[in-house]
Amino acid sequence: MVVQQRGNGRANALKGELCVHLVETSRAPAEDVYDLLADVGSHAEWGGTMQPKQNFRLLSIDGPKGSSSVGTEFRSMGADPMGRFADSSVVTEATRPSVFEFVTEARLTTKKGAVVELTNVHRYELTQQAEGCRISYAYRTVRVSELAGVLAMFRVPGLRSVGLKMSGAALRRGLRNLARLAEQRARARGEEEGR
Repeated sequence: MVVQQRGNGRANALKGELCVHLVETSRAPAEDVYDLLADVGSHAEWGGTMQPKQNFRLLSIDGPKGSSSVGTEFRSMGADPMGRFADSSVVTEATRPSVFEFVTEARLTTKKGAVVELTNVHRYELTQQAEGCRISYAYRTVRVSELAGVLAMFRVPGLRSVGLKMSGAALRRGLRNLARLAEQRARARGEEEGR
């Protein structure tokens, strides 16, 4: 393995950040989408049980109940086509109802037994619109300990863009789940208030 960069004493095999930027709209108000993001337990639903089994999905989340704030820490376990992962995350920005961001230190164990450590930044920016909101999601991988297995495609410029498109397709499902779940909860709240 050739180490390209070092940060905080940790190896980084990336020559530059990997970034996927997605946009989704929801008929739910920005506050409802934000509240789902800030309730890290809900991630197990829209990023877990609502995800197809062959896709990236959360299997469990261990974190505080209720709304998260800057400094809130949580752990999660999950699976994707490459293997299983164990993550530790911390909320780095929480400005209701417009921005929710957290940084994840991930440990992926591939199906072949290789262990890869990654640092990912998840940033959600919410903009209220006439009927609902716009969700802008940026997923940045800023550190990878080694480009093992399928991750090796990120070494090759042409394949790098293919890998980012594949990552974007998988992440889009979770973003859509978030938007739809927020709509369901807003609708249910509206029905409850109408009684």
